[in-house]
Amino acid sequence: MFLLSAVGSWNFGDIIAQLFFFLILIAVVVGIVTYVMTAKQRNRQLDRMEQKLEKLIKREE
Repeated sequence: MFLLSAVGSWNFGDIIAQLFFFLILIAVVVGIVTYVMTAKQRNRQLDRMEQKLEKLIKREE
């Protein structure tokens, strides 16, 4: 079976290429969303750690 063979008006090589590039596009979007969510979570965690450190410093004074 050849990838470039056409059945009717369907060219399987083009279909595979389109699916490949569509998956790349989806991966980029998912990567950006994951990065933003991770950055937000990291900032919240740093804020909590900062508050705990401030409480410890106030206790020692």
